[in-house]
Amino acid sequence: MKFLSAIDRYIFRLVLMPMLGIFVLAASLLVLDKMLRLFDFVATEGGPIGVVFKMLANLLPEYASLAIPLGLMLGILLAFRKLATSSELDVMRAVGLSYTRLLRVPYILALLLAALNFAIVGYLQPLARYYYEELNYELKSGALGASIKVGEFNALKDRIALRVDESRDNGRRLIGIFARVANQKGQVLSISAREGKFLALKGAPDTIILRLDQGQIIQDMPGKSPRVLSFTRHDLPIELPQIEKFRKRGGSDREYLLPELAKLGWNKDLPKEERISSQANFNYRMVEVIMMLLLPLLAVALAIPPKRSTSALGLFVSIVMVVAYHKVNQYAADVASLGRMNPILGLWGPFFVFSALILWMYWRVAYVPGGQAIGWLEKGAEIVVKRLKSLLKRTKRGPLLPEPADPS
Repeated sequence: MKFLSAIDRYIFRLVLMPMLGIFVLAASLLVLDKMLRLFDFVATEGGPIGVVFKMLANLLPEYASLAIPLGLMLGILLAFRKLATSSELDVMRAVGLSYTRLLRVPYILALLLAALNFAIVGYLQPLARYYYEELNYELKSGALGASIKVGEFNALKDRIALRVDESRDNGRRLIGIFARVANQKGQVLSISAREGKFLALKGAPDTIILRLDQGQIIQDMPGKSPRVLSFTRHDLPIELPQIEKFRKRGGSDREYLLPELAKLGWNKDLPKEERISSQANFNYRMVEVIMMLLLPLLAVALAIPPKRSTSALGLFVSIVMVVAYHKVNQYAADVASLGRMNPILGLWGPFFVFSALILWMYWRVAYVPGGQAIGWLEKGAEIVVKRLKSLLKRTKRGPLLPEPADPS
C-alpha cells in the first residue's frame, strides 16, 4: 500500500497553491509597509537608496516566521472548505476515511514547515536582525555615505554648513554653492561659488576636497574689518568625522541564537534580570514554533461550514485566533522579560489553554455527529445577517404613502 494515495496527492494540490499564495501575500504586505517607512528614513538620513533593499532583505526572516504559520493554516482551511462545500468530504467520509486520516498530508507539511520555522527563528532571524541593526547604525553615522540635499543647509561637520541650489550628473556637479566655515578662534569664512564638485584626496581617506569655481570668500575676524577675496578656483578641505565600529552581536535578546539563549537563561553566574529576559525570549520562540503542530487541527475545525451553508465565518475566526494568540505571546514575553511574570507560566500557560481549545474544537467536528466548532457563532451571525437584509429591504421600498381620498 502506498504511503501517499491518490486522495493524499489531491489534498496536497488543494493545500499547496493557497498556502504559497497566502505566504507570498502576507510577506509582501509586511514588506511593503516597512519599505515605505524605510524609504522615508533613508531619505531623511541622506543615505543611498540601495541600502533600503539590504535592510528589507534582513527583515525577511522575521516576516517569514509570521507568514509561514498563517499560510499553512489558511492553506489547509481553504482546501478542506472546498472539499466540504463541494460534498467531496462527505464522499470521503462515507468510504471510511476519517478526518485524522485525511490530515496525513497537512501534518507532513506542518512538520516540514515547523522545522523550517525553527531554523529561521532559532538561527537565521537573530543573525539577520543584527545585520539590520548594523545597517541602521551605519546609515545614521554616515558610514554608508550621505547625499547633499538641494535647497537646504547641510551640516558636513560641526563648524561647516553647505547649501546647494542645484545638483547635476548624479551629484557630481553642484551649481550655486554657499558655504560657511568657522574655526575655534572665531574666524568665519563665507564662501559663494558658481559651481563645484567633491574630490577624493590620496593618502587621506578621512578628508575630501570641495573644489569651487568662480566665487568669492568673505573673511570675518573678531574685531577686524571683513576681507573679500575673489577666486577662479579654490579647494576647500573637509575632514570627515571618525566613525566608531558597530557593537558585537548580542546587544539584545533577539540577536542571540537559540542555544546561546539557553546558555544565558540558565546561567546562574549572570544577573537575575538578564537570565529572566533570556528565558522569556527562549520560551517565546519555542511556543511560536510548537503551536504550528496544532494549526492543521484548527484549520479543519473551522473549515467545515454547517450543512446547506457556504458561510466563511470560520476563515475570519481562524485569522483572529492566530493573530490574537501571537499578540498574547508578544505581550507575555515583554512582561516576563521585565521580571513581572514567570516566563514559563506566562508563555506556556496560554499555549496549553489555546491547545485545549483547538483539541476540543477538532473533537466536536471529527467525533460528534453533526458537531460544529463554532455552531453558536454561526447561528448568531445568521440571525444578524437576516436582520440586516430585512432592514435593507425596508430601506429600498421607502416609506409607505397614504392612499388618495375618494373624490365622491
